[in-house]
Amino acid sequence: MEPEGFREFVAARSPALLRTAWMLTGDTQLAEDLLQTALARTWPHWLRLRDGQPEAYVRRVMLRVTGSWWRRRWRGETPTAAVPEAAASGDAFAAVDERAVLLAALGGLPNRQRQVVVLRYYDDLSERQVADLLGCSVGAVKSQAARGLAKLRAALGADADEPPVGVEDVGAEEGR
Repeated sequence: MEPEGFREFVAARSPALLRTAWMLTGDTQLAEDLLQTALARTWPHWLRLRDGQPEAYVRRVMLRVTGSWWRRRWRGETPTAAVPEAAASGDAFAAVDERAVLLAALGGLPNRQRQVVVLRYYDDLSERQVADLLGCSVGAVKSQAARGLAKLRAALGADADEPPVGVEDVGAEEGR
């Protein structure tokens, strides 16, 4: 028997949760699998969650599942073509190209740094909310965010004083 309100929650929050899953995995099919797994694990606990913060619970499950997938999956080098030159500002495909480069750079981060960067800057959660989701201190969130952003800047060739390309506008382009 279906728990009351679960279908409505899934219909209302799946698009946002799927975007988060996509940013965590960098792959559309893996993101769908991640969200489906998280929702399946949420189902048995729905009656106690529905009046609390079910979205936070689903995100926590996604983070834990991503962590277990990360540990199990071989992370060898994947050869890629050279990054193209920066496109002119009038190029309609420039934003898509920049997003692809950003996702590749995110994929190169260690799992915890990637989780912190996605939750903090893509989902726009506070340091306290990220710390609560990850079960760590606010200081750990700050240090992981700083290290992750530094690695993103290095991977993207950005100046240390500039935010990584696409971090501040990815959510807006995705329809947030």
